[in-house]
Amino acid sequence: MREKTILSNKYYLYLTEFFAGMSVMAVELGASRLLAPYFSSSQIVWTIIIGTIMIAMALGNIYGGRSADRDPNPDRLYGRIVIAAIWIGLIPVVGKYIILAVSALLIFSISSHFLVCAAFAACMIIFVYPLFLLGTVTPSLAKYTVDSLADNGRTVGNLGAFNTIGSILGTFLPTFVTIPAVGTSITFLIFAGILLALALVYFVGTGRKSIRAGAGVLIFILCCIFGSSGSFAFWEQDLVYEGESVYNYLQVKEDEKSVILSTNVLFGVQSIMRKDDSLTGMYYDYALAAPLMAGAAEKERMDVLILGMGTGTFATQCRRYFDDMQIEGVEIDEKITALAERYFRLPEDVTVTTYDGRAFLNAVDRQYDVIMVDAYQDITIPFQMSSVEFFTLVREHLKEDGVMVVNMNMRGEEEGNINQYLADTICSVFSHVYTVDVTYSTNRELFASNSPDMLQRLEAGREAVDSELMAMMERVGEGLTPYEAGSYRMNDDKAPVELLGMRVIDDLIGDEVEYYKELYEEQGIRGLLEQLG
Repeated sequence: MREKTILSNKYYLYLTEFFAGMSVMAVELGASRLLAPYFSSSQIVWTIIIGTIMIAMALGNIYGGRSADRDPNPDRLYGRIVIAAIWIGLIPVVGKYIILAVSALLIFSISSHFLVCAAFAACMIIFVYPLFLLGTVTPSLAKYTVDSLADNGRTVGNLGAFNTIGSILGTFLPTFVTIPAVGTSITFLIFAGILLALALVYFVGTGRKSIRAGAGVLIFILCCIFGSSGSFAFWEQDLVYEGESVYNYLQVKEDEKSVILSTNVLFGVQSIMRKDDSLTGMYYDYALAAPLMAGAAEKERMDVLILGMGTGTFATQCRRYFDDMQIEGVEIDEKITALAERYFRLPEDVTVTTYDGRAFLNAVDRQYDVIMVDAYQDITIPFQMSSVEFFTLVREHLKEDGVMVVNMNMRGEEEGNINQYLADTICSVFSHVYTVDVTYSTNRELFASNSPDMLQRLEAGREAVDSELMAMMERVGEGLTPYEAGSYRMNDDKAPVELLGMRVIDDLIGDEVEYYKELYEEQGIRGLLEQLG
């Protein structure tokens, strides 16, 4: 009778559908955040996540329907929900180790498309099985809730509605509530706990004893103890901050000389502050040529706009080396701006707007002497900030002798690489374009203007700066090369930035691991481990 009571209440079954749909979407969004520090948060990674999850759900639908027809016992469904909950709860504990293990294995066994293969393999191992189990929920519940052919349409429609409403909440809650508030790891634990509680209510309500449910509670408690740290860079010992925002995984690292911000990619440097206020040794130093190209040595005041402000490295350097400058920044992630104020000594009078760079340009009618575009990270290049239409918008917001400087952080050499696409696109908008490679890095700085005197102003202006910056500007001047435009273009309709970026990353990874591959072939795993040790 107790079993009949709980199962005869269709609202409980509808709640099962609701929470299953919510958990599927929450896990999908959590998957993107779990993978981002290792594989980026590009559209390619999102495609892999969505594709593998759809595969899992489709297989779960097929299996769930057949299983319900063969053995219409609700114990089996709620037992599967317990297993799904345990698996999801284990993701914060072991997920990052699985990702690293998969990457380490594949990096020595494949020569191209590493990012796609590694992300796909990690998704298959970590996420497919629990979502396959959750995929069995809908067909199983249809079996239990349909009483007759007279009302089966309404019943199945109600199930679909509850699943959709749950999916909607499962989409918004992680993004806007749980991940920014408590992080990705605890988000997984929250939704694992919801699924586990749902199954426990069934077993308690039917009076059934379930060893699986009891074991699930114990394992879940262990997951809460060992999986709630939320640290992606678990091998780091000197992080002063590690957290997440709506957009990014954020990591601030400090040593005796510098404070460094990394976003999404564990080993990258997105912003840096030298404690002695010296030059950074990075592309920011090269970008300081842009104010001189725009006449900083001659003008009493300059207006500078930075799209992709980060923690304000370029703004801080401009303030140090040049006199009166009105500097504005645009940064889509307000948590990065907060970190800039807390750890990176961002000047208080530098205005930072929390907005998308292109949307900002559409909203303002000011013109600037310098516009820096620094919104590109690995292959997560915003396509809307790489097109002819975007660079035309930048040109319209520059003064007559204004200069745009763009940091291109992946230096490709093959025909049709991402930098060639970007530079050709920029050349279709600006009449004078120069590039310079940043020493000891994969970065390349591009300077663009419609003023034919930009190099002459750089030459004249570097005599007016201090000796440290003068030496830097001499290096930039010696490395500057006029860009010869080709036929590659990107526009709002077609800008394959991520596929182009992935090609460059494949080359970079190949170059980095070539030595270790040769060592492995010559000396085997023992020689490799000795070298790494």
